[in-house]
Amino acid sequence: MIVLGIDPGLSLVGWGVIEAKSVNNLSALNYGCITTSPKDALIDRIKHINLELQSIIDKYKPSVIAIEQLFFLKKSASVASIGQARGAIVLTAALNKIPLFEYNPRLVKVALTGYGSADKHQMQHMVKTFLRLKEIPKPDDAADALAMAVCHINTNSQKLRG
Repeated sequence: MIVLGIDPGLSLVGWGVIEAKSVNNLSALNYGCITTSPKDALIDRIKHINLELQSIIDKYKPSVIAIEQLFFLKKSASVASIGQARGAIVLTAALNKIPLFEYNPRLVKVALTGYGSADKHQMQHMVKTFLRLKEIPKPDDAADALAMAVCHINTNSQKLRG
């Protein structure tokens, strides 16, 4: 199974691709960020996210996409911009007929650390450990996307045992 994890945002969309041969045999195929400039028009930023994500999908052919569930922030402008980026991501998944699974941040923390209030450093360390990486993935958004993919694999591990 190949899982594409996504940490949505308008300026930075973290992404990470993991291949799961079994629940105990995970490897990071690649990870990074799609960046857009606040100086660009919103429609151009959304288009850029779509095109870059399509390129990642074409290259890695994921079986599923795991994305962070939108949660309400104190700043409504942040919710709106993340919502617009998520729309581009969800539409790209739908057009490619790739199942999309959403996970809230607390569930991701539990899936990786066993503790729903784990801090960012604990999460990054667990991503490094699960994927047997030499160092913590950078930038943070890419590490968060890899965590999303690991969460999906751990949450659906019975499918990998069969």
